Amino acid sequence: MHEQLAVNIPEAARRLGLSIRTVTALVSRRELASRKVGRRRIIPIAALEAFLRELPRPVHSDPGERR
Repeated sequence: MHEQLAVNIPEAARRLGLSIRTVTALVSRRELASRKVGRRRIIPIAALEAFLRELPRPVHSDPGERR
């Protein structure tokens, strides 16, 4: 079995837990890297991983939680 290197926008949305519209907007604003292949738009798995790494970390307000 081979490793999948890229996905289409609906699959990227599913993997990120976002809507297709949101992923399309991220691609349009070049916040998420993609490639046009013929009439299809694909997003490299590495781009999904990079996008997630670049998200700001959430700030927790639970006073009992240590950082």
